[in-house]
Amino acid sequence: MIVARFISVVVIAYLIGSIPFGLIIGKLKTGIDVRKQGSGKTGATNVMRAAGTKLGVLTIVLDVAKAVGAVLLARVVVASSVLSVGSVTLHWQVAQVMAGLAVIAGHNWPVFAKFKGGRGVTASFGTLAAIYPPAAVLGAEVIAISALHSRHMSVGSILGAMAAWCLLVPLTIYYDFPPIYLAYCLVVTALLVYQHRDNIRRLQQGTERRLW
Repeated sequence: MIVARFISVVVIAYLIGSIPFGLIIGKLKTGIDVRKQGSGKTGATNVMRAAGTKLGVLTIVLDVAKAVGAVLLARVVVASSVLSVGSVTLHWQVAQVMAGLAVIAGHNWPVFAKFKGGRGVTASFGTLAAIYPPAAVLGAEVIAISALHSRHMSVGSILGAMAAWCLLVPLTIYYDFPPIYLAYCLVVTALLVYQHRDNIRRLQQGTERRLW
C-alpha cells in the first residue's frame, strides 16, 4: 500500500507536468504551434517570443502552479507513511523530491505533446517554491536581474538555479535543513545546465538569441 502511494506520486506528478500550457495557450490565443517557432520549446520564453509577453507571463504562472501543485500533492498522498527499503527510509520529503523530478520530466518530455516540451525552468522553480519558498524567490530574483542585464534568459536561468542551491548549502550545514533538498536542488541545477546545452554553445559562439 505504501509502495503504491510513492508510485502514484511519481505517475501523477509526471502527468501534471506533461500538461503543455505553453502549447495550449499558443494555439488557443494565436493559432501558433510554439514548437514550430524559435527554439521549438513550449516554455514561457519561447511563448513570449512567438505570441507576446502577456501570454509568456501567463505560461509562467500556469507552469509554476502545476509544479507547486504536484509537490504539495505528494505530501498529502504520502502523509505520515514511511517506506523502509533496507537501511533507507523513505518519507514525505522523499516523496516531494520524487514528485519534483517527475513533474519536471513531464514538463520537459510531455506525453501529451509528443515528448517535446520546455527546458524545465519554471517547473523547477515551482517545485522549489513548494519545498522552500525563499530559495525560489532568491532564484527568481537572480533570473530577473541576470536576464534583464544580459538579455539572455538562459544565463539567468542557470545562475538562478545556482543561487538557490547556494542558499541551501549553509542552511543544510548549520541549521539542519534536510540534506535531501540540497541534493535535489543540485540535481535540478545540473538538469537545467543540460537542458540549456545548446544555449551554452550559442553563447560561446556569440549567436544566442536575446530577449526582446
